[in-house]
Amino acid sequence: MTVSTGMPHPVHHTPGGVPTHWYNVVADLAGYVPQERRPAQRAGSHALRPQLPLSIYRQSVSNEPFIDIPAEVRAEYERWRPTPLVRAHRLERMLRTPARIYYKYEGASPSGSHKLNSAIAQAYYYKKAGVRELVTGTGAGQWGTALAMACTAYDMACTVFMVRCSYDQKPQRRLLMELNGARVIPSPSVTTKAGTSIVADDPECAGSLSVASSEAHEYANEGDGVRYSAGSGDNHVLLHQTVIGQEALAQLEALGDYPDTVVAALGAGSNFAGLTMPFYRDSVTTGRRARLVAVEPKSCPKLTRGVYTWDHHDALGNTPMSKMYTLGHRFIPSPIHAGGLRYHGAAPVISWMYHEGLVDAVAYGQRAVFEAGAAFARAEQVIPAPESAHAIRHVIDRAERARETNTPETILFNLSGHGLMDLGSYEKWMQGLLEEDSVADAEVERALASLSRPAGE
Repeated sequence: MTVSTGMPHPVHHTPGGVPTHWYNVVADLAGYVPQERRPAQRAGSHALRPQLPLSIYRQSVSNEPFIDIPAEVRAEYERWRPTPLVRAHRLERMLRTPARIYYKYEGASPSGSHKLNSAIAQAYYYKKAGVRELVTGTGAGQWGTALAMACTAYDMACTVFMVRCSYDQKPQRRLLMELNGARVIPSPSVTTKAGTSIVADDPECAGSLSVASSEAHEYANEGDGVRYSAGSGDNHVLLHQTVIGQEALAQLEALGDYPDTVVAALGAGSNFAGLTMPFYRDSVTTGRRARLVAVEPKSCPKLTRGVYTWDHHDALGNTPMSKMYTLGHRFIPSPIHAGGLRYHGAAPVISWMYHEGLVDAVAYGQRAVFEAGAAFARAEQVIPAPESAHAIRHVIDRAERARETNTPETILFNLSGHGLMDLGSYEKWMQGLLEEDSVADAEVERALASLSRPAGE
């Protein structure tokens, strides 16, 4: 596998420390064709009108390594960026490890997670294109919250289809979206034809991001001045998140340190790409190499157990197809409390990188994940979102291995959001009421059995 080479980009950060450009990893991936699609094949599917403004579409298919961040977007970023890079000294002492552990704290954003990095950018471009309302699907609510805030900043309406199990588990997320002017609809709903058909088949359906996406796409397709906004997976979303990794590189350089391992949770990919892709760029331009590890839930293990094939992004198969690691677009994962990771497929560019051996992946059950999140909260006095706790689980495992082998290791992970609105989930863990991981395993087995493997894939 070959990669392109080149000199690092000459412009890095504003005087305040905010990157002046987003990094586009596609430029450094020889052999990857961005946004390659096949037409939707599902019988009865309806054609979707284009959703992206030309400005964002160009970002999605660009082969340029760096793309300017507009001054207006940088001004919004500077309200909370750069986010802190923190050395987890107390966690290191608790684990008695020689490893050095750092985390990038994206919970410092106004929305409480990394999602605002793309929400602000997308709202800016959609507003300039004359769009009046943005609609989306959200899992645990971090993306919905971020988009609601971004729409408020640009005086746009916002409609959010929120996965039903998260809508029930996380009422504070719904309230925060509504406080920011968003209309929040539990998905599947009877608001759309897609939701109505799913409810008719399964009135107790817990929902999934792919179901919420089907509803949001239908809503956008039929509304005047309404467009769909993606929270993860698409190239432009991964691009916008790379401010995280670029800042982390500069902050570590100022400390005279560099990671051996970079870790982030993976739902569709925005959190993982945001931190790790600039380190991949660094490996291309300087030769320094860090192991890049995606951590996913055992209930939705698209990289570690899925099939690399063509699939749709929504449950009803109305969207075009991308080649990705997937459990099948009809897969409804177990209603685990890390709702932001319950997506059936991984971003096409991350899937390609995993297929080529450029990134690694591991999966954990939610009980082990919450145990790690609680340990981190006791040590560092920061409550991580359940999604972020997946990364922490792997960090703790690596740090304990470093202790056992007496091997120093520098580990960086993305604490992609705080867990202050997830305390109900932590309470269930403390009470021993979290669902058995074996239930999720059985659901994955059934999904894989029904997902055909094309010849040669």
